[in-house]
Amino acid sequence: MLSDFSRMRLDFEEYASRTPGDVASVARFTGFLQSHPAVFERSHLSGHFTGSAWLVSADGMRVLLMHHRKLDRWLQPGGHADGDVDLARVALREAEEETGVVGLRVEAGIFDIDRHRIAARGSQPDHWHYDVRYVVHAGEDERFTINEESLALAWRQVADVADDSSLDTSLQRMARKWLARDDANA
Repeated sequence: MLSDFSRMRLDFEEYASRTPGDVASVARFTGFLQSHPAVFERSHLSGHFTGSAWLVSADGMRVLLMHHRKLDRWLQPGGHADGDVDLARVALREAEEETGVVGLRVEAGIFDIDRHRIAARGSQPDHWHYDVRYVVHAGEDERFTINEESLALAWRQVADVADDSSLDTSLQRMARKWLARDDANA
């Protein structure tokens, strides 16, 4: 039986085989995974893993974004692993908690990865988030609920997200990946 860390390493290898342009990033993520036993805990001060959801509508044409209260930016739902090595489960949990959308399901396999610096705040030093993103599908009921972590939530056309230079570049990248995948499956 594989350990959770070994399973995560295999997930990174599988992602790299599907996304050759991300091989260097995957190597960085794999190296970080093997660097310390506490990389899934926010108490690991240099950085830690997070899980995020590319939350798509039932028809796959729209994505649900949140205007993050603390960061004051439109982002995908996601958050800290807090010790959970199953980052797909983290992404699903965060999508449910941050959007209130019911009937979500997570797709197997990593969709995207992104390493980004989080600025120091209060007693928390600046650190890295090693964010692993998964596709999460909404069911027929796409109603959402705004919670304390966001200023707003909005369903946006994926094509519009891909072209909107005011958005985070990683959102644009995920939108382009989704559109390319959709074109390949058409």
